[in-house]
Amino acid sequence: MSSELEQLLEDKEVYTSSENNEISIPITQNDNKDRKFNSQVVYPIISQGDVIGSVILMSKDAQTKMGDTEYKLVQSAAGFLGNQMEI
Repeated sequence: MSSELEQLLEDKEVYTSSENNEISIPITQNDNKDRKFNSQVVYPIISQGDVIGSVILMSKDAQTKMGDTEYKLVQSAAGFLGNQMEI
């Protein structure tokens, strides 16, 4: 996991690059600063107050922009997974 992603999750922050001109967050440590993805949504999975992972939606398509629909999709998936881990 990249240090940028780790810090984002540690702070329990949601990241959305809604415009294609924003720099995407590297996912792994091996990712260099080259732009691989044009848009991203990163949402932490929280279970019992702790971050246990994240749901990440990414696109390489230059025409794709992440909006409310993609945000809600990732938010629902992260909420579902967090609830399942509490059972």
